[in-house]
Amino acid sequence: MAKHAKSLLSRWSSRVFLVEVDEKPHYFRLQARHGGERAPRVFGRLRQEDRCFSVLVCTGDRIKGAKFYPELRDKLSNELPPGCDLTTMGSFLPRVRDSFIRGYFLKSSAEYSAHVERLLRDLGRREPLLVCSYAASGGGGQAWTQRLWSPSEDETVSDYFVVSSDEPECHPSALSMINNDVFYSFEEARDVFRKCRDVIPEAASVLEMLPGSAEVSQKPLFPVVVLEGLDATGKTTLTESLRETLGAALLRSPPDCLSPWRALFDREPPLIRRAFYALGNYITAQQIAQEGMKTPVIVDRFWHSTAAYAIATATGGPVSNLPGEGSEVYSWPGDLLRPSLVLLLTLDAEERKRRLKDRGLEKTDEEQKLDRNQLFRLRVEEAYRRISGPPCVTVDASPSADKVLQQTLLLIRNNCHL
Repeated sequence: MAKHAKSLLSRWSSRVFLVEVDEKPHYFRLQARHGGERAPRVFGRLRQEDRCFSVLVCTGDRIKGAKFYPELRDKLSNELPPGCDLTTMGSFLPRVRDSFIRGYFLKSSAEYSAHVERLLRDLGRREPLLVCSYAASGGGGQAWTQRLWSPSEDETVSDYFVVSSDEPECHPSALSMINNDVFYSFEEARDVFRKCRDVIPEAASVLEMLPGSAEVSQKPLFPVVVLEGLDATGKTTLTESLRETLGAALLRSPPDCLSPWRALFDREPPLIRRAFYALGNYITAQQIAQEGMKTPVIVDRFWHSTAAYAIATATGGPVSNLPGEGSEVYSWPGDLLRPSLVLLLTLDAEERKRRLKDRGLEKTDEEQKLDRNQLFRLRVEEAYRRISGPPCVTVDASPSADKVLQQTLLLIRNNCHL
């Protein structure tokens, strides 16, 4: 049995599990004896003879795990029999950092359960997985048990009853968010790219673009103003106007030098994709430090965007699932250049959609998600507002471009002494 799998099994009975259904997490925990509790809702509407299964990715290699997780979904989707329901799930130890692991939850009718079990046993022998089966153990399906399979052998390890668990204060992905979904140091992000050079050759090209460690937080002489906001809020128009009005340098994150590889890394799993954008921020920081010795600098998106989208993607459901205000996940990286002022352009959702339609541009995957998922948009917007050091100053982008420019100039002059 792999060392990492053994470490997970050592506190297995203390773990809490969640199954995501339509972005709503359903939580359950384990107990040795059944006290008459009804089965968790995720097992509702199942017949006594139906079966459920879970597969959790348990490799200790972050790169291998990040690459394998989406590949596992493809394997399951292609090989599961028709009518087998597949959804995302996770498992964690309450309040224990880096304890969150991801996987998938399957529901199978009785006629296909033997086929599914053979498939999962075969996968469990070849891949870094922890596999569990779930079966009704009481009349009317009111009680269900979890049976954990050995990762390397056919015998089972243990059986537990599953019962509903209280919802935690925020989504448990926050337990493993730091330097996985959001990066807080240059060294952590660079380390991910160093480790994935063997599987993604283009990572070496990105590494060649990076500044030295001592260059990523140099402080410029002139003010640095960052403009943030969702697409179609007017950032491009405003940044160009500010450049002309203030005689400022205009920079973007990710920087243009990473453009040849952006589409490729956008298709990579979150760990690698987020490391790419984090490294882009550090390259931009070096450019800011250089330009800021000669002139004010305007930056089109920076670390706020990288963090807000990552935090919103890693959590699901309503805004209440986000890490609470004041959480360390909203803290600015200690080694990244801090801007003088960050302005967040806001716009009514319907007006933003209208502007997007008028532009007729191809949308990114995340922009498409913003359009079809209101909860995701609300999480992104709230994550922007919660980031500190420096926080965002909100600017209403609904008036004319000239009025927004004048409002922005007033904020810059009051805060940056320009």
